[in-house]
Amino acid sequence: MEQPRYVFDFAEGGKEQAELLGGKGANLAEMTRLGLPVPPGFTITTQACREYLRTGTPPPELTAQVADHLTALEKKMGRELGDTANPLLVSVRSGAAASMPGMMETVLNVGLNDESVHGLAAQSGDARFAWDSYRRLVQMFGKTVLGLSGEPFDEALEAAKIRYGVTNDTELSPEAMSDLVDEFKKLSGDAFPQDPREQLKAAISAVFNSWNTERAKTYRRIERLDDNAGTAVSVVAMVFGNLGADSGTGVAFTRDPATGESGNYGDYLANAQGEDVVAGIRNTVPLTELEKLVPSAYHELRQVMSTLEQHYRDLCDIEFTVERGKLWMLQTRVGKRTAAAAFRIAAALVAEGMITQDEALCRVTGAQLAQLMFPHFDPEAVREARVLANGIAASPGAAVGQAVFDSATAVQWAKDGKAVILVRRETNPDDLDGMIAANGVLTSRGGKTSHAAVVARGMGKTCVCGADKLTVGPDQFAVGDIVVKQGDVISIDGGTGAVYAGDLPVADSDVVAYFEGKHVESQLVSAVDSLMRHADEVRRMRVRANADTEQDAARARRFGGQGIGLCRTEHMFLGERRAHLEQLILARTEQERLQALEPLRSLQRDDFVEILRAMDGLPVTIRLIDPPLHEFLPDRTELAVSLATREPSVREKALLEAVNRLHEQNPMLGLRGVRLGLVIPGLFELQAQAIAEATNELREQGHDPQPEIMVPLVGSVAELSAVRTDIASVVRSVLGADLPIGTMIELPRAALTADQIAVDADFFSFGTNDLTQTTWGFSRDDAEGAFFVEYLERGIFQVSPFESLDSAVGELVHLGTDRGRGTKPDLKVGVCGEHGGDPDSIHLFDQYGLDYVSCSPFRIPIARLEAARATLGHKKRGD
Repeated sequence: MEQPRYVFDFAEGGKEQAELLGGKGANLAEMTRLGLPVPPGFTITTQACREYLRTGTPPPELTAQVADHLTALEKKMGRELGDTANPLLVSVRSGAAASMPGMMETVLNVGLNDESVHGLAAQSGDARFAWDSYRRLVQMFGKTVLGLSGEPFDEALEAAKIRYGVTNDTELSPEAMSDLVDEFKKLSGDAFPQDPREQLKAAISAVFNSWNTERAKTYRRIERLDDNAGTAVSVVAMVFGNLGADSGTGVAFTRDPATGESGNYGDYLANAQGEDVVAGIRNTVPLTELEKLVPSAYHELRQVMSTLEQHYRDLCDIEFTVERGKLWMLQTRVGKRTAAAAFRIAAALVAEGMITQDEALCRVTGAQLAQLMFPHFDPEAVREARVLANGIAASPGAAVGQAVFDSATAVQWAKDGKAVILVRRETNPDDLDGMIAANGVLTSRGGKTSHAAVVARGMGKTCVCGADKLTVGPDQFAVGDIVVKQGDVISIDGGTGAVYAGDLPVADSDVVAYFEGKHVESQLVSAVDSLMRHADEVRRMRVRANADTEQDAARARRFGGQGIGLCRTEHMFLGERRAHLEQLILARTEQERLQALEPLRSLQRDDFVEILRAMDGLPVTIRLIDPPLHEFLPDRTELAVSLATREPSVREKALLEAVNRLHEQNPMLGLRGVRLGLVIPGLFELQAQAIAEATNELREQGHDPQPEIMVPLVGSVAELSAVRTDIASVVRSVLGADLPIGTMIELPRAALTADQIAVDADFFSFGTNDLTQTTWGFSRDDAEGAFFVEYLERGIFQVSPFESLDSAVGELVHLGTDRGRGTKPDLKVGVCGEHGGDPDSIHLFDQYGLDYVSCSPFRIPIARLEAARATLGHKKRGD
């Protein structure tokens, strides 16, 4: 049987092999193939790392394969590892398939020992350089391989500079460096191996082990990278930037990674090795200074930069070393960039004829677009600001305002022209008006999927949640000894979770102004415009909005929404209207019930007229009332306590009786959704009549309203059939025609029996929030506070299932879609949960063949972009 191959020479690979050779190894191979000046070397594959991490030891074949490639490298270089006269030195570098900058380990100068250091001194003609390289090896080996603290090594180096009266380590004599080596070896407890091959073996294992450091695991969790991918290890012949003034090391970018501007960007450090740039032990100089220091290397580097950008057709991030005037390329990769740079570079490369518009769309993401849409604080002001607390960055942006502690005050102060931040322990549906009025929301409880976070993201409001150091009272909050009273100005950053005292200057987003229809002269906005126009031409799925008001509907339309996928009617029963719903709940006779229904019908009709007019000519899916009725009644405990101290009125007694009657231990799974329509006579018919009357009124005015009626929480076709008959009858009595009647699929049973439900449904809309809750068997609000953080830290969740679609929930969406269309091939299917605005989830919905996604108005541009990227991705794979 053929042995598995774990090692590849640089000349054998290419950039398309990143999964096997890691990004660094694949790109070193690619540069070698292009004939660029790359030091010789070889790469140990990610497969070897995975095997090592699985068993705790290297694969049995690895030692011999490394030895063979090391021998070939020695022949190529004309030097031998550990040779006392002419030593070969190598670097051992990590390199995962996906870039993880600074997260894993590197060991330089492997091969030096007490004897070969003299050979390196003779070979280079520079004893200081040789001892400096040896000191660096012992120091890096101690920290990286032996796991020792870096502080004693740093302190010893600083002490040596003081002892010898020098400022920089480059000024230390060979004797001083030799003394440092002895001191560093003592700090290592005599564990530093003199055998160069033992050094190499230990360094390779250390790089493998660095895959599972806490910082690497945290980075992968944040970036949603595969925990099982492993890292490759590149073993590279050393080239030295610490050989004097005509040597050095640097980093270069083919375009500005902050702005996207084409030009000459980077840093250079003379007489240094690579880690010196990262460590910041000396100040770097701009890349342009290299032209003065080593002109030949500079001009060759500029040619290489142009070659790489043309070859990769993208911004390239380059690491290089100059050894006595000779340029060496140590790494390249497609460079990380800011969101603004991503859009500008993509558009620029299209204009330069380097990439197509389709490729440009694949170079930007919805997450980057979201960053461009939120306001931001001035960076200088942030550096000087006083931080009060830090919470969870729940909804990006920068918001400044006077602290207020209840929704009514927020609404009133906003009407008076004041900017406010609504501060609550946690928000609930009653806070909606206050949240709308506020510039931002700050809570001491909850996380990224709490009510405050979800609603704020939906509205495009800045939100910081879970700032647990805040003690929030009725009219103030405290952080230790600091008290912030109602009316005091605070600033919150929804991108970092920081809470600041005082008024920080805020810059609004030009990109949002563009989406609002305003004319903005900006290269960034021009880039966004060109890419969004192409996205709309490319995408298959339509994008609708979750909108409950005329204002939200109008904004959704400006942002490119193609209708409303979820209009939640329960939001129309809050505030002063609550009394009417209370009256309906308390009704004992048919006459009392009709008296309560009439004003509700009239109010709902007016709401629907406004929303349907705002979306004229586009579909509007109206969900009939869904939450448990107890949510519209006073709090049970507060009402009981209040009435216990005095004689209640007849109405108060009736309210308490109703609250007790409707109280449920688990209301999420209780009397709500379609069950309300079956148990409360006339409730769904009232809403259906209001929809039909609004439709009729607008048609008479020459408009083209397109309402769709959605029944929530159906688990059986029998439930849908029972309410559909009454709803359809009411609609026909008003319009003389039918309206589409469909259902919200939010229970696993509904997905499994979708073929039956489709018989009586004109459309499906997946409510993935509740479908996630019922599939996992937990309440979002309770679970998030109880154990989500631990689940994320332990890696049970890579990301909250309420933030990005869980695979099992996705399977139910896929299955329900297929089964529904098995009954009705032309069945329209969409999704209206929070996942409708999540980039990763959108790609799955496109794969499942859904007709549209629906999300908050603010996230519509994000969904439009990601829907196009999903279409292109599936086309590329041949799906």
